[in-house]
Amino acid sequence: MKRDRMGNAMRGHGCGPNHAQGNDRRQTLAALLGAGLAGAAMSTLDRAQAEATKMAPIPGDEDFMRLAIAEAARADFPFGALIVRDGKVLAAGRNQGKTANDPTAHGEMVAIRRFVAARPADELKGTTLYTSGEPCPMCMGAILWCGIGRVVFAASIDELATKIGQIMLTSRVVADAAPFATIAITGGVLSAEALALFSK
Repeated sequence: MKRDRMGNAMRGHGCGPNHAQGNDRRQTLAALLGAGLAGAAMSTLDRAQAEATKMAPIPGDEDFMRLAIAEAARADFPFGALIVRDGKVLAAGRNQGKTANDPTAHGEMVAIRRFVAARPADELKGTTLYTSGEPCPMCMGAILWCGIGRVVFAASIDELATKIGQIMLTSRVVADAAPFATIAITGGVLSAEALALFSK
């Protein structure tokens, strides 16, 4: 099992069960979801639909993703994010779960907080958020409420779950549960480079 710098088993974004415990909790969650929320569970059909609705990468995506991965390399847990508009980085964030003693300080959340500390929140509308890992449900919810227009991620929830605890709901499943928002999602950009950080 991978160890973090404090010697503890790696946990999801700085908080939550370790990977072994995560398996048990995911099984329990799956059972509960099956009782009444099966439509939101990450089934094979969900994954197929999510892949079908994701945008293909566009020029510049890899360059910005490398910057997000560079943020992740300096994070408490290897997750980094950027907010970009018109080819310009407006805010960057990396996981600070331990440093800030804040389990909500995921890379995406830190980037959003830094953005709104310097600019009106309305200016988030139409931006693109690059993140080294597919946003968890908490981060994806925040992204949707902010009006961010596009998300580009490297490693998927499925891939991340082999390295660190995850809530097994894709960003597309969360987005589809928000009828007030329209967002484009591009996944798998430099995923191998992002996942390699978990081996360091």
